[in-house]
Amino acid sequence: MPGERAVAYYDEDSVTMAVEAAIDCLRDIDSHTVDGLLFATTTSPYKEKLCSATMALALALRRDIQTADITSSLRSGTTAMNFALDAISSGRASSMLVTASDMRLSPPSGMTEQALGDAAGALLLGKDNVIVEVQGSHSISDELAATWRGETDTFIRSWEDRMTMDESYSKVMPEAMEGVMKKCGLSPKDFAKVVFDPPGDVRRHGRVAGELGFEPAQLLDPGGLFMSVGLLGSAMSFTMLVAALEQAKPGDKILFASYGNGADAFVLQVTDAIEKFGERRGFHKHLESKKMMRSCNDYLRWRDIVPLDQARRPERGHISVAANWRERYVDLGLWGVKCRRCGTPQYDYGGMTTTPIRVCAVCQAVDDFEDYNFARKKATVFSFTHDMLAPSLDPPTSVAMIDFEGGGRSLFDLTDRDPDQVQLGMEVEMTFRKVFADRGLNNYFWKARPIRC
Repeated sequence: MPGERAVAYYDEDSVTMAVEAAIDCLRDIDSHTVDGLLFATTTSPYKEKLCSATMALALALRRDIQTADITSSLRSGTTAMNFALDAISSGRASSMLVTASDMRLSPPSGMTEQALGDAAGALLLGKDNVIVEVQGSHSISDELAATWRGETDTFIRSWEDRMTMDESYSKVMPEAMEGVMKKCGLSPKDFAKVVFDPPGDVRRHGRVAGELGFEPAQLLDPGGLFMSVGLLGSAMSFTMLVAALEQAKPGDKILFASYGNGADAFVLQVTDAIEKFGERRGFHKHLESKKMMRSCNDYLRWRDIVPLDQARRPERGHISVAANWRERYVDLGLWGVKCRRCGTPQYDYGGMTTTPIRVCAVCQAVDDFEDYNFARKKATVFSFTHDMLAPSLDPPTSVAMIDFEGGGRSLFDLTDRDPDQVQLGMEVEMTFRKVFADRGLNNYFWKARPIRC
């Protein structure tokens, strides 16, 4: 199949990608103003454990917020969006952060494997300074096993196109979109853009739009987006909406919909505030900063589809649940301290020492610190090494001592890097990644990577 697909790195999963999208979404927003976090996915790393609680720590959200994981449906993103809108309209929350992320697997060599991509998107819903107003919504529930993954399945399964396309997608999507247009008293000509996720056959997407009366110019070029990143699961609709908003103008109406055992449809109105919206990487800038994989063999290794010979090294110790809990703010939130007397920031990864920082490294003040977050700080490489012997899915293992902008120095793994291009003084930024898994638990921590540009 021609085109390209978005592939997450070996140390990423649906949680780390959602954190990445959320950080970009909250770029110029105080995270303490967010009242809730919803995480939508079909590929949660846990069957029983709240991923959004982990994400809330990584995003430096308040403790007194609502967190929830919305799973099992390709339209879980828009389902979460409806839940967030209900919470805001009821007055229970003023703002809700909704993330959608997926890393679906399909059996090698099939058409589905060639179509799937990995991605995440995030939307902040609220009442003040909104760039888009939600003017109406309509939902349809539909029971058909079109695509599914059972309790013990690693790969997704799909039924024949005659059923999934003709009896579900091609009927349910128009029903939902016609329903919301009828509720709002609108017709296809009233919309600047229509944004709804395509099925495996993107031609069916265009056919549905045409049957509803939309012109090709109103579509968000789903064929081009599909050929660039692939089918993104529950993140597809959010990714398409973000791409559409990057081109939107005040006054534009957008028909937004998502499919999966039914469909959700929304009428959106772009406001004047979009012209003052701060800079984000969003869809297009992330796409422009892509890196090409060397071969499909890397993908098979990263997803544990092909077994590998184990490194001849002592086995890694078990994850300590108690230690993870004690160090959760340091490890997941990347919180350090800042001296109240001289203003010196310090960070010390909990795994490197057994006691917290109590003495300022500059003025020697004792126990006189305030909390200081390093997660959104840029940094430069002070020194580095490449270890060819350490076990890694993408050798060598690159480790660097980095100096944070504004002060602070510590040791971190390097990721998303070309070993030949790592150099002293190179600018890096922090990214939330999966370190390893043990007995069903994932260890997450922050790594440094060359700044995406």
